[in-house]
Amino acid sequence: MVVHHPRGVDRPTAGLGGNGSEDVTDGEKRRIGLVEDHESVAIGLSAMLSVEPDLEVVASATTVALLLDQTDDLDLVILDLRLADGSTPEGNVRRLREHNIEVLVFTGAENAFLVRSAARAGVLGVVRKSQDAASVIDAVRLAASGGQVVTTDWAAAIDGDPSLSDVGLSPRQEEVLTLYASGEKASRVARLTGLSEQTVNDYLGRIRQKYADAGRPAPTKTDLYIRAVEDGWLPGPEGPY
Repeated sequence: MVVHHPRGVDRPTAGLGGNGSEDVTDGEKRRIGLVEDHESVAIGLSAMLSVEPDLEVVASATTVALLLDQTDDLDLVILDLRLADGSTPEGNVRRLREHNIEVLVFTGAENAFLVRSAARAGVLGVVRKSQDAASVIDAVRLAASGGQVVTTDWAAAIDGDPSLSDVGLSPRQEEVLTLYASGEKASRVARLTGLSEQTVNDYLGRIRQKYADAGRPAPTKTDLYIRAVEDGWLPGPEGPY
């Protein structure tokens, strides 16, 4: 099976719990980095992978910046979404991708906002910390070889909520929606985006029309906020963490 990668590259894929180790092992040792700020989790994951002849954890850190200070010669980084340094999943993934490092998300809880944020930046998959050891190892091995790890969380991040109609916003419209729905005034959105205030208002009108056409009307600013949360562009009231 092949799934379309967010960066536009088609890659081999596999689900968890199969024989991924047989499919992707080629004799080359893959260099793995960990970004995890819970020491016990980092130690456990390192120990789990240390017995695998084709996988080697060569660096571990509590932030992406500290990891890259150690090395950027990595095949894969296993990234926890929820870090204490205030960084965002999307920002962390993009920074690693700038160094041509692939990323596999390793998370303890489902959070649609965090997963979608990472998915937009181009991770290879999302694996729960609750998965059994064999499944985690298979996922790491596959991702370290450049393959996508297909799980329910990952599919949901790519496809979105199937119960919500896609309104087809352009990247610029998404940017305007995110800023405006988060509480900014149109004049402030204009300054932040470099657009004129009239253009921002035109965008907002088109965004409202697209939601209305999709059967999801958003006549007020509060409605736009709700739609942005539903579509994963903004975190819910409790925030992403």
